[in-house]
Amino acid sequence: MNRTHSSAHSDASGDEGHRRILDALHDHGWSEQDNFLSPELTLSLALECAALAAAGTLALAQISQGAARSLQPNVRGDRIHWLEAGQSEACDSYLAIMETLRIALNRGLFLGLEEYESHFAFYAPGDSYLQHRDQFRHDDSRTVSVVVYLNADWLPEHGGELRLHPEGLGIWDISPVGSRIAVFLSADMLHEVLPATRDRLSLTGWFRRRT
Repeated sequence: MNRTHSSAHSDASGDEGHRRILDALHDHGWSEQDNFLSPELTLSLALECAALAAAGTLALAQISQGAARSLQPNVRGDRIHWLEAGQSEACDSYLAIMETLRIALNRGLFLGLEEYESHFAFYAPGDSYLQHRDQFRHDDSRTVSVVVYLNADWLPEHGGELRLHPEGLGIWDISPVGSRIAVFLSADMLHEVLPATRDRLSLTGWFRRRT
């Protein structure tokens, strides 16, 4: 597939970056943009995630919800830590940036998004997440999925791609390069995380609407 709509070299968190994200979501159901965060903020968030991992603070992620919620490391291998306001200056800066994106999505696509939830996601070498969709079967509040990568000096041979399976269009791989953002519609996009050969750090989140 042609990738001309998917990347850019200017700041992707400003008005022009928002426009590219909205256009791609509208036209394709997903968007991939580079330089969404500044290098300084990306580094601060990466250091915070790495420190949480080193301290043993990250928890093995579960799948499903409610009574079906369970740990299945063979399905999902990442460890996570949910963000809260006031957790750190870097996290507050990130959440403020995502609030501007929430407003832009609502203005441009009329999605009725009311809040954003996000966690650090740490994949050790070899960990993966098998094919899934982000919207739960009995809860359609998650509307737009977001992944922002925190990995410095990531090379193609490191692996760890986010593999999208857009319906009728084959596959689309997004390499977890630092400051890159991937955005897609939670209900529609089947996707998976491929294993990497080095630690893979990201912020994963969802814009939610009231159900």
